Amino acid sequence: MEKMQSLEEFYQSKFNRIPGNIRNGVGHFNVFTVDEYIGKNPKPVVYSRKDYYKITLIIGRNRIHYADKVINIQKQALFFTNPQIPYQFEWIDDYKSGIFCVFTPSFFHHFGNLNDYEVFQPDVVPVFELTDEQVEEVMPVFRKMQTEMLSDYAHKHDVLRNLVFELLHYALKMQPAPKAERHRTNASRRITHLFLELLERQFPIEDTKQQVSFRSPSEFAGQLSVHVNHLNRAVKEVTEKTTSVIIAERLLQEAKILLKHTGWNVSEIAFSLGFRETTHFNNFFKKHMQLTPLQFREID
Repeated sequence: MEKMQSLEEFYQSKFNRIPGNIRNGVGHFNVFTVDEYIGKNPKPVVYSRKDYYKITLIIGRNRIHYADKVINIQKQALFFTNPQIPYQFEWIDDYKSGIFCVFTPSFFHHFGNLNDYEVFQPDVVPVFELTDEQVEEVMPVFRKMQTEMLSDYAHKHDVLRNLVFELLHYALKMQPAPKAERHRTNASRRITHLFLELLERQFPIEDTKQQVSFRSPSEFAGQLSVHVNHLNRAVKEVTEKTTSVIIAERLLQEAKILLKHTGWNVSEIAFSLGFRETTHFNNFFKKHMQLTPLQFREID
């Protein structure tokens, strides 16, 4: 697997410099135009994870490759990426334009958990195609970021955080809330949030010696100190999926990533995902994909 790209590597590869305050106590934030980032002779963007968040207004036809899907952008879109989900970017047209901001998790320390927002969650496609009118609404937010970065205002980081939240909520308002939202209870939402957070904390798998700790609903329930039936009811109420289905979907997602983007053998992947026997993993994968792991790996 491509190793996770650090923020330092991002700056070094594109700008041949690393800002001195990149790992300071308040976290890091910056904003760039796509033109200055890719340069005149852009190199292909490899499939990789980053150790920072990124929000991009991309203009021009392109594709975004995930482990098990390809998103085609016909004209322009708002695109969110996070440290958990690897991706690969592919330009289709010669015309490339846009603007983006990057920031570390610590930039939002004490200001909420960014992973609570749907656009940064693993089961959401965080790409929002925009009309020309919507671009005219989103672009000024990024321009304000550029202006604020150059200011000497003592509280400019608070302003920048607010501008990030403005982009988050702009995207979230573009899609209707799930109908389950209307009847979720606070207790069910809290338990489900803790379950999903505990599940996601086990990923990404980046080493053959790494192994998920919890795979069954009862194991998650024990860790959360709730009865497994209580956990199952809460998760079903909030997500309209069973706990077992959500766990299986996340394991399958990581399996696809490891099969496509590492040279690990199937037994190593099976071990990392918590399967005691490789045959159990093979059966699990074939049940969901109608392909064996090796057959899936061979597909372009």
